[in-house]
Amino acid sequence: MTSALISAERRGAVHILTLNRPERLNALPDLEDGDAFAAVCEGINADPSVRCAVITGAGRAFSAGGDLRAMKDRRDLFEGSGAEIRERYRRVVHRIVRSLYALEVPLVAAVNGPAMGLGCDIAGLADIRIASDRASFGVPFLKLGIIPGDGGSWLLPRNVGYARAAEMLFTARSIDAETAERWGLVNRVVAHDDLMDEAMATAEQVAAHAPQALRMAKSLLRQGRDMNFDQMLEMSAAMQALAHLTDDHIEGVSAVLDKRPADFTGR
Repeated sequence: MTSALISAERRGAVHILTLNRPERLNALPDLEDGDAFAAVCEGINADPSVRCAVITGAGRAFSAGGDLRAMKDRRDLFEGSGAEIRERYRRVVHRIVRSLYALEVPLVAAVNGPAMGLGCDIAGLADIRIASDRASFGVPFLKLGIIPGDGGSWLLPRNVGYARAAEMLFTARSIDAETAERWGLVNRVVAHDDLMDEAMATAEQVAAHAPQALRMAKSLLRQGRDMNFDQMLEMSAAMQALAHLTDDHIEGVSAVLDKRPADFTGR
C-alpha cells in the first residue's frame, strides 16, 4: 500500500511506515497527507494481526517538517485567510498527529536523520524512539515567526520536561542524537547502519506478546498521562478483568509454567 507520502510494508506482525518524499527531505504536510496518515493508521487499528508499527524516513532525513517555500509563497496549507489556514491545520496537520496518537498498537520510531518541526513531533508521538547517530531534533517554529501548530507544545514537555522543552522551543536550537538520548527524547542511539535492525528487533520483541493485552497496556500508559490514580486503578481493574478471560492469558501462564515460548493467537 502506498500514498504520496507514506509507503507501507508488512513484516510478520510488524507494520513499517516510511515517510517517502526523500527529494524534499520528507517535508510535510501536503494537503493530502492528513488523509494518508488517517487511512494507514485506521487500517492498522482495524487489523488484529498487527501487533506493532515502525515509522522511519526515506533518504537522509526523517522529516524536515514544513515546506518553507510553500510558507513563503502562501500556498497550499498556508493559502488564504487566517480562518482558512486554521481550518487546514485542523483537517491536515491535526489529522496526522491525531491519527498517530490514536494508534492502538505500540509505535517505534526509527529516526534516521534530521527530525524538525512537525517531523520532530511525529517522532515524539512514538512510544519507543531509536535514533541513528546521524539524527538531530529541533522545533524551530519561532525562528520562522510562527508557533507549534501541531500540538508540540503539549507533547514535547511530556517527553523531555518543561525546562528542556522551553529551551528547544525558545532558542530554536537543534540537538544531536546524544543530547536527545540524555534528555529522554529517544530511548537510545545506535550506529546509522544498524538503525532498522535495532528498530525491527525491538518491534518484534513487542509483537511477541498477547495482542489484546498489548493494546490495552498501551491504552493504559497513554491515558495515564492525564488521569488521577483512582481513575487509573478503576480502568486497570476493568481491563484486567477482560484480559483474564482471554485464551492468550491461559496460554501465557501455561507457557511460563512449561518453560516454553508462548503462542499467542489474539483470542
